[in-house]
Amino acid sequence: MDDLELAYVHDGSLEGLLTAIFLAFERKEYPSDVSASCRFMPRLGQRIVEVETNMERAWRVRAGIIRVCGMETYQCVVAASLSDEPDAGSSILSFVRYAMKRGPRARFDKAVPDVERFAEIVRSVRNERHYWVQFMRFSKTRDGVYVAVCNPKASVVPLLMGWFSARFNTQPFVVFDEVHHVAGVSHNGEWQLVRSPDFVVPPAAVDDAFYEQAWKTFYDSVAIDARYNPELRRSFMPKRLWKNIVELSDVSLGGPGIKEERRPLPKQRNGALKGSAAGGFLDQ
Repeated sequence: MDDLELAYVHDGSLEGLLTAIFLAFERKEYPSDVSASCRFMPRLGQRIVEVETNMERAWRVRAGIIRVCGMETYQCVVAASLSDEPDAGSSILSFVRYAMKRGPRARFDKAVPDVERFAEIVRSVRNERHYWVQFMRFSKTRDGVYVAVCNPKASVVPLLMGWFSARFNTQPFVVFDEVHHVAGVSHNGEWQLVRSPDFVVPPAAVDDAFYEQAWKTFYDSVAIDARYNPELRRSFMPKRLWKNIVELSDVSLGGPGIKEERRPLPKQRNGALKGSAAGGFLDQ
């Protein structure tokens, strides 16, 4: 049967994806789709191969990529595997096929179609991680554990936990991804991932509301009306993130919040704008 009608479906884990890559090499098959079962959309006449995760095979693929292409290339594969793009799995497979022949320089060959698409996916995932490193907001619960909720467009919690755990290595905290239903739990600098479709944020500590309001007041107070530039802010702080950012949550929910809609544009004076419209505090 034509490989264009072939699809590999795995359990959605990194190990499942690596097992699918092993199977494609072993069988010398070129599936048009390599997808997690939760996101797979079968096409008419497509032959589906259910890939059973095999840790030994997954580790052999991992070791092979690192040996031939280097650890940085493998880290790119890990990042791409966290993408929600429907073609992420097949793009990873195509890239790995090319990289195992080309070697460590493969990820720089962006003029090659298989590398170009893979690089786009990696860049998108790492940009999403960068957003949440900047804009993650923690709330203190009554038990003294800090909890943050995020809504990323890629499953980036595994990429975030190492960064936050290294900095809050004495503070227990939880980062919950409400889109992918994954929670990262950290204690004493060590962390693990937990699937939790029914996660409920514990009640906040008594003084948490005070600190939230203080931060909103500070954010609003230091803004410079003459340099107010909402378009620039939205380009650096996408609106889809606002509901989980303390200082902007009221705005995204239609509440009073900061002066998102109340600030008038600077008045013209002698045919020019008063002040600068280039940006303001936290807009740059």
